Amino acid sequence: MRRKQTHAWVYLIWGINGLALLCLSAGAAFYVASNQAAAADNGAEPPPSPTQLGAPTSYFLPTLTPNPFYTPPVFETSTPFLLLNGPAPNIIGYSLAGRPIEAYSFGVGEREYLIVAGIHGGYEWNTIELVDELITYIVAHPEAIPSDAKLYIIRNMNPDGEARAHGVDGRVNNNGVDLNRNFPSENWAADWNRDGCWVYLPTTGGLYGGSEPETRTVMSFITSRKITAMISYHSAALGVFPGGVPWTEDSKRLSKSLAKATGYPYPPVDTGCIYTGTLADWAVENGVGASVDMELRDHKNTDFAENLKALNVLLNFMP
Repeated sequence: MRRKQTHAWVYLIWGINGLALLCLSAGAAFYVASNQAAAADNGAEPPPSPTQLGAPTSYFLPTLTPNPFYTPPVFETSTPFLLLNGPAPNIIGYSLAGRPIEAYSFGVGEREYLIVAGIHGGYEWNTIELVDELITYIVAHPEAIPSDAKLYIIRNMNPDGEARAHGVDGRVNNNGVDLNRNFPSENWAADWNRDGCWVYLPTTGGLYGGSEPETRTVMSFITSRKITAMISYHSAALGVFPGGVPWTEDSKRLSKSLAKATGYPYPPVDTGCIYTGTLADWAVENGVGASVDMELRDHKNTDFAENLKALNVLLNFMP
């Protein structure tokens, strides 16, 4: 008799629970129907169900002030250089867009020399083509390197600019910085008087001297070595600029020798431009024996024959 009473209570409890669930479901259905009816009376569409909602079309984000000199990263491939039988380059750093900055090394002597090209990217793309020709020549003629010398060539310091365009749009790096104004020399400046200077597009010397990864890559490379003399190649037509403010005596002597070998003007053509934060100036302030900025005659040709003579002058120069 007790077992039958127990079963009856269980059935009663389950029945009450089921009735409660039924009531809740009916109430929810009535609520939804009421809302839809109210929306219809007001001429509005009923709200969509969660499964009908798409991705949001706008987001609330903080307003950022854009850098007026910023150039959005691009992903074109910079001009390839294939050296089939020569040494592989060392990757010494990376550009803002992650492109490698490479250095070739020739010779085993104690006197170290350096050539840097492509600091102004695609605007001076022929400087990159020139050093590619020099590298190819040296591989075929290893005797071009004196036995007591070692030569480093950084063939493209601004690969992002070179990939962006062969023209004025390729001059700066991806932050809109002129890399030859970004070295932390004593006269570095974020901005300068543009009289007589390159003024085709907006540019800057950077947030501070050495602010750009391309610049820091070359700085680190130079300070980790004892460079006897160096050439930083540019174009076009102004001549040979000694490093230093004022120009150092050894840099002037190297400039005169290079000008005699190449026919490039020395003293260089004075356009009235004041140069700040240059590689050549920073280099002599930081242990390089002599340095020059040397300009090719135009933006198209490499002046290979003249610069083969310049290579010989550089590798035999002693401060």
